[in-house]
Amino acid sequence: SLRGSWRLRSGNGSVSLRAEVPGCVHTALLRRGLIQDPYYRFNDVMYRWISLDNWTYSRTFKTPFDVRKWQKVNLVFEGVDTVAQILLNNVTLGRTDNMFNRYSFDITSLIQEVNSVEVRFLSAISYAAEQSRCHKAHSIPPACPPPVQKGECHVNFIRKEQCSFSWDWGPSFPTQGIWKDVRIEAYNHYHLIYFALTPFFVKGAQQWCLEIESIFDVVSSKPVAGLVTVNIPKLQTQQRFSVKLQPGEGSIVLLVNINKSSAVEAWWPNGHGKQTGYNMTTTFIMEAGCQIEKFSKVYFRTVELVQEPIPGSPGLSFYFRINGRPIFFKGSNWIPADSFQDRVTSDTLRLLLKSAADANMNALRVWGGGVYEQDEFYDICDEIGIMIWQDFMFACALYPTDQNYLESVRAEVSHQVRRLKSHPSIILWSGNNENEAAIASNWFSIPDADREVFIKDYITLYVKNIREIVLSEDKSRPFIASSPTNGLESVKEGWLSQDPYDTHYGDTHFYDYSNDCWNWTVYPKTRFASEYGFQSWPSFSTIEKVSSPEDWSYTSNFSLHRQHHEDGNILMLQEIGHHFKLPQSPDPVKKFKDTIYLTQVMQAQCIKTETEFYRFSQSEIIKGEGHTMGALYWQLNDIWQAPSWASLEYGGKWKLLHYFAQNFFAPLLPVAYEDKGLLHIYGVSDLHVDLKLTLRVVVHTWSSLEPVCTLAKEGVTVKAQSAVPIYKEDISDLLERCRNCTRKSCVITFCLLGEDGLRSPTNHYFLSSLKDAVGLEKTQLSACVSQQDDIYIFVLQTTAIAPFVSLDVGSIKGRFSDNGFLMTEKKKVVVFYPWEPTSAEELESSLTLTSLLDVV
Repeated sequence: SLRGSWRLRSGNGSVSLRAEVPGCVHTALLRRGLIQDPYYRFNDVMYRWISLDNWTYSRTFKTPFDVRKWQKVNLVFEGVDTVAQILLNNVTLGRTDNMFNRYSFDITSLIQEVNSVEVRFLSAISYAAEQSRCHKAHSIPPACPPPVQKGECHVNFIRKEQCSFSWDWGPSFPTQGIWKDVRIEAYNHYHLIYFALTPFFVKGAQQWCLEIESIFDVVSSKPVAGLVTVNIPKLQTQQRFSVKLQPGEGSIVLLVNINKSSAVEAWWPNGHGKQTGYNMTTTFIMEAGCQIEKFSKVYFRTVELVQEPIPGSPGLSFYFRINGRPIFFKGSNWIPADSFQDRVTSDTLRLLLKSAADANMNALRVWGGGVYEQDEFYDICDEIGIMIWQDFMFACALYPTDQNYLESVRAEVSHQVRRLKSHPSIILWSGNNENEAAIASNWFSIPDADREVFIKDYITLYVKNIREIVLSEDKSRPFIASSPTNGLESVKEGWLSQDPYDTHYGDTHFYDYSNDCWNWTVYPKTRFASEYGFQSWPSFSTIEKVSSPEDWSYTSNFSLHRQHHEDGNILMLQEIGHHFKLPQSPDPVKKFKDTIYLTQVMQAQCIKTETEFYRFSQSEIIKGEGHTMGALYWQLNDIWQAPSWASLEYGGKWKLLHYFAQNFFAPLLPVAYEDKGLLHIYGVSDLHVDLKLTLRVVVHTWSSLEPVCTLAKEGVTVKAQSAVPIYKEDISDLLERCRNCTRKSCVITFCLLGEDGLRSPTNHYFLSSLKDAVGLEKTQLSACVSQQDDIYIFVLQTTAIAPFVSLDVGSIKGRFSDNGFLMTEKKKVVVFYPWEPTSAEELESSLTLTSLLDVV
């Protein structure tokens, strides 16, 4: 391995330092104290010079083996970011131009006892500009990001993380560096490059089969014969094969039949069963005498994307069946966890992914403007049952299709599919993010006369190249060309549909910041909602780390600088204004903190309303629309400390939205909405059995912790994996029944109760805007904290009903069992799960308790 310490120098040699590999220039400069935290205040703009320079990594190494004994020696880079010339002992081995590719250089004839290796980078910004200039055929939009993003131009001309040139939630840090492993490989005869497992269920034989694909570099000039033994002890399965490897890139495909007398436990998504994996050993013993032993975990699951006619509805369904069972997708969209990939550790990934599973998510979409994630990301998803919708890395742009570009993309796709296809968590390949929509809705104002050129480019790239490679490399999971798409209907219309947002087909992305988000009628009754969301600010403790006191106001230069979405800060205030009074405190810091709190309350309540709408639409067709089978909000995580659509802040802290998600994605949930003066309550269930339950509906006046009236409806049937109406009542009747009530003075809470302590979260329904609520009183909230084993118990007390009670312990890492809740009882117990050692004293002194009436 050539990991570890390298030398790094700037273009003119004026800066020279030690740098870690894997790593990048920015983190190297930061580690050596030559720059401040790049995320601090305005440093994203101040440090542009780093990305504009051409940096060189170099090191020397002793060859740890006798060169003469090996037929082949390679220098292998798992990832180079991005454009570089690679030299060994002053001889150019080749060039790199694709961050997502693996590069292997034959150095058999060049390697000596002591060697020098050099990686000379070219600024990604200059390279992208040059590529765009050289593309004479036609211009390829968009040229530059909107000014509000403070980004760089022509990112579509470089095969690099697309959001590294800026995005509407992230900074521009076009990094340079060796971002993955680099090593020397030496071998005789043959060497294993890729090893992939694909399970499938043979219906006729009622038996699981496993396809094992191994790709080798065969050095010898004639075929190499040998034996392969596959052993899965837990499934009493052992098979031997005689194989022959052809010279060059030789591949063998083995079919293993799993012993029928062994009960195979399938891999299930989170909330639907276990994620059982089986240890497997594959041994290659070849005639040349060298033996390879490969240890792997194998999982068994099937996936189908179902697009079929639905009675009473034009169009087609769009949902996934896992192991033959339809699964409602609950989750979010994943973006890169840091601008500097070397800072994304396995602990970072585990914390974020575990937080997704803890919020009852079963799916994430790895979005096409970031990176194909590291192996560890998918390993964790396999282990905790998070299904992955995997985009290829193309987003919100048109792309070139010249020969060099296509060759690079073909290598990228083939490498990534081979690397990733053994993961049961990946359930779909998707060609790009929003590029079908970009052409269909003409985002880039392309004149009609030129449309054909771009349509041809689109089909060349995603259909004739990417799709072709995916289908030849991986027949085990579905492929769609874009998101949003109309699925089979898009295919029928020549891969570009008239309206990719059509609710009757495929998936949709939906954003609306001007209408009232509590009004469910503005949301599309779609087959699958793969993107939707609202912004909020991260908590003060997160912002504080990268700002100074003069920045702590909603209208400061810093607050404007961090907002990369046009008018984003104003739009949040408008959305808040629909239902809440805006903060008016004369103390600017208090006003800033109050505003942050309200943006989080607003975001949580908006996405709750929208997600509940998608969940209750899963079993019905209304006016030809419905059967919604997925809700993935935008977005799960943050790349830096800034206002964004995320539910997890940079560093992993849960926003109020993430606590709400834990409830609105609960396996069993009652959901209320109002239509023409009628209150409807649906029972939504992801559970595999029908349930007989009691629906409890409680009405409070805002001015009292004693309920005005309680209704228990028994014997309510909530069907397995469906959403059914379980209650309806005219609101005026309900208010009359609960004598002292008006819309403004009362609030409804409700939950489902079953046997053996089965209980849904308690949901709430507001009958009016909270700015119009009558009888709400400022409460005395207090908490006492005690330790119990390795968790902490917060006992909260209130003197009055308190909406949106938020517990915040600053930068102490951990999460609460519940947060942002409506407190309708004198006492509530909340648990804190720490992610690092802390104490009851420390928690108590860091605690801030806020509820709606603390905002003045």
